[in-house]
Amino acid sequence: MTDGSGHGQLADWHGRPWFAANEVLAFVLEVVVIGALAWWGFTVRDGTLVSAVLGIGVPAVAVALWGLFAAPRARFRVPVAVVLVVKAVVLGGGAGAVYGTGRPVTATVLAVVLVVNTGCAEYFRRARRAAGAPAGAGPGS
Repeated sequence: MTDGSGHGQLADWHGRPWFAANEVLAFVLEVVVIGALAWWGFTVRDGTLVSAVLGIGVPAVAVALWGLFAAPRARFRVPVAVVLVVKAVVLGGGAGAVYGTGRPVTATVLAVVLVVNTGCAEYFRRARRAAGAPAGAGPGS
């Protein structure tokens, strides 16, 4: 499915269905977190202007942090510890945002799924590196 042009992520997933499923789930969770942050921001009861600023600004900051430090093709390559801190802040913020909208059970479920998904992603990535795959090749490197 690849043409050798550096877009070989699908080939990297071939034969590794759990890795692929976890990566898809990670993306879906990231989108859900951005939506949760916006939902929280727009439902803050401190006035229309504050709600609009938070509803747009908080998700924008989260997306910027993610793109700079945590995305598979992040702008800056930082140590894994920094990536995990950014993920904890953004993803934890999403769970906190759900909690802030008055849905503690949903927030708890989201937080547990986020922790398990992130733990599995790091495990799969480390196992891949230990097997000899280059650190910069493929998804989530």
